[in-house]
Amino acid sequence: MTISAPNRRNLAGLLAIAICSVLLLCLPSYQYLKSQTALREKAKVLSVDNSLLTTLGLVKFGSQQLEVRMLGGPFKGQVFRAVNELRGQLELDKTFRPGDVIVAVRQEADTPDNAVIVAQDYWRIGWTMLLFGIFCVLLCLFGGWIGAKALFSFVFSCLVIWKLVMPLTLAGWPPVLVIFVSVVIVTAVIMFLVAGWSRCGLTAFAGATAGILAGLLTSEFFTWMMDINGATMPYAQALLYAVKVPLRLEKIFAGAVILASSGAVMDLAMDISSGIREVALHNPQLTAEQLVRSGLRMGRNVVGTMTTTLLLAYAGGYLTLLMMFMLEGLNPWYLLNNPLVAAEAVKTLVGSFTLVLVAPLTALIGGHVFAKKLDISPQKSPNI
Repeated sequence: MTISAPNRRNLAGLLAIAICSVLLLCLPSYQYLKSQTALREKAKVLSVDNSLLTTLGLVKFGSQQLEVRMLGGPFKGQVFRAVNELRGQLELDKTFRPGDVIVAVRQEADTPDNAVIVAQDYWRIGWTMLLFGIFCVLLCLFGGWIGAKALFSFVFSCLVIWKLVMPLTLAGWPPVLVIFVSVVIVTAVIMFLVAGWSRCGLTAFAGATAGILAGLLTSEFFTWMMDINGATMPYAQALLYAVKVPLRLEKIFAGAVILASSGAVMDLAMDISSGIREVALHNPQLTAEQLVRSGLRMGRNVVGTMTTTLLLAYAGGYLTLLMMFMLEGLNPWYLLNNPLVAAEAVKTLVGSFTLVLVAPLTALIGGHVFAKKLDISPQKSPNI
């Protein structure tokens, strides 16, 4: 069976990203602070004893005694007593019921006679994998080859963050540099994997990279000017005490702002690049100036919704905080002095600034890249 040229290019792209993903997986793991002797295994709750729990207002304190059957590991099928400690923290505490499937933690050296089981949390891996599987199927059914390549790029992006960004930052490398280079790598892979090695991919990559660089510089400047120390990020203080090298949280925060908005930046750059490509294909006689104007018009429409998208995304993450401030009757203007609100304001405004900037940059680059006259005769399919 003969494989068409476009399919060969698609297969080559998928093979290349698969090889890169395997190479990332083969990178040495981060040297953890302590040896991992605790084992986390799946278990089912058979019965519960809440007699040692105390309710104080909305929270519960004390110890919940459980009887669990191990569903995995060397103790599979055996029944043990387990304990679930509640500390009065709604975001961390949970109360189990008979029939719940949980994560049971035990020590590697435990035997069936002396095992101490701690009920840590609900077992969510199965539902997460089901949701991911549905996402993969829908993406491939709707997007075809493009969807398959987007799926591979999704996995690759996760590996870059897990295998490059976090280990290098924890090792003491400059966070801003690490995050910028990693985002550029991910951008290049996604753009050229989706659009191929073409002028469309080149335009989208160049526009997105230029916008990300400008946004990163803006993020660093306003993080410094507004005295954002980065401690508003979850577990920031615990991280400082745990790592072996000194970390600059404000630098991690500045890089994280761009990491969070880079996906929207790539979307916008690819939208404008693809739009200019279509205009150039249908009217090859247009000049660079005319193509730039077309790209700017497309960019204006998209930016108007994308900036609101970022605002809603960030506001949704801190909705309970904003509700608490409203409940206390604080003046909305004075909220900007709160470190949590100020940090989110920097994220939203810098991300929106990057989007606004990437649109004209991509249009300017695309107008000149696609202005070269193309041979679009029926016998040829230009790789643009």
